Amino acid sequence: MHSMRILVTGCTGFAGGHLVDELAGRSAGEIFGLSRRPAVEPPPEHLAGKLTRLYPCDLADRGALEAVLRDVRPDRIFHLAGYARVGRSFQEPDAAWDANLAATRNLYEAVLRWGGRPRILFVSSGLIYGDVADEEGLIGEDRPLRPVSPYAASKAAADLASYQYGCSGLEIIRIRPFNHLGPRQPLGFAVPDFAHQLAAIERGLHPPLLETGDLSARRDLTDVRDMVRAYADLMDRGQPGEAYNVGTGVAHAMRNVLDQLLGLAHVRVEVRQDPRLVRTQDTPALRADAGKLRRATGWAPRLPLGQTLADILEYWRSVVARRL
Repeated sequence: MHSMRILVTGCTGFAGGHLVDELAGRSAGEIFGLSRRPAVEPPPEHLAGKLTRLYPCDLADRGALEAVLRDVRPDRIFHLAGYARVGRSFQEPDAAWDANLAATRNLYEAVLRWGGRPRILFVSSGLIYGDVADEEGLIGEDRPLRPVSPYAASKAAADLASYQYGCSGLEIIRIRPFNHLGPRQPLGFAVPDFAHQLAAIERGLHPPLLETGDLSARRDLTDVRDMVRAYADLMDRGQPGEAYNVGTGVAHAMRNVLDQLLGLAHVRVEVRQDPRLVRTQDTPALRADAGKLRRATGWAPRLPLGQTLADILEYWRSVVARRL
């Protein structure tokens, strides 16, 4: 029997690494990774033993992409690679457009030239919906796209391109994840930044002062381990041509999230807002209506936010301890 051959772009990233964990745990097939890391740079430790092969490949290079596809001959492609820094995209919009739209088109063009028929999952973003006037309303997949950042606009364009390439013969499922968080999320995002500061304060490496941006925003927060379960479930049971939101449907004020983290810390900390960390343009509240995903797959989140935050803080405690 033919073993499923799976290609994951962005497998050395935050969600990509957790997706490899999930696929390996399911014994889903042979997993091949694509990363911009040079061949001489070792892959992250958490990928050890889970990848059949990691290919160093820049998605800007269509020829290199096609060569990888011909070598791997994937039955399934999870396309997670892209530009992820929402706030920074205002300063470097070209980087967001190149890594989100151009790279996605390059992948599809390479698949067409290769001539295989893989099933493709494109990871979009809940931020493509933009400003939502009805703060309490859930956002369904039919909501108009009104992206407010270069990041969100480039993701929205790649989402539309994915639909169009699907009309041209590729088998593409679009998934629109809302905010997700968990262990191994890099610095530059609110919760890992908070947890890293707290871990450093606990070790006496930082004064007991935690600096934050605007804490009034409310976010639908899903554990990354639940999120990648949805990716794998949709690859199995999603309908090509369709888009699916993923989220809990519950919006949490970032102030409350920080308060929960402070409650897990072993020290008392003063919280102060740093004007430099406040985004000039931000979406006040987003809540995902994931009913379509539930109907297609039966997916529901399993990990409560309190468990996620405890795991994130433990992760950053271990990082800080290793650096001592």
